[in-house]
Amino acid sequence: MYHLASCTTCQAIIKETKAAEAGIEFQNIREQKITARQLDEMKKLAGSYEALFSRRALKYKELGLKDQKLTEDDYRSYILSEDTFLKRPVTIVGEKIFIGNDKKTVETLKAALKK
Repeated sequence: MYHLASCTTCQAIIKETKAAEAGIEFQNIREQKITARQLDEMKKLAGSYEALFSRRALKYKELGLKDQKLTEDDYRSYILSEDTFLKRPVTIVGEKIFIGNDKKTVETLKAALKK
């Protein structure tokens, strides 16, 4: 699970899904940056870098990105340059990827971890 240890939403999801008890490995992306290889693997599972990109990041508005037409290369570059651009948490279970914190994603992740 790629997460921010200081993020209360990530902490709540870890607790709710019982990810630690399920044997999930954790990577605090603030302390241990995501590598290009890790991001490329996530993209393979997610289908695009855009699916991994957070438009809620403060820097998204600060940099005026909402007014720009971003490409897949742009999404990749922004995520690699700033951890805040990764939609968190990202959890990989086998060949499935769970991105973000919406209720449906969390419920699906919980079900996958119970198997």
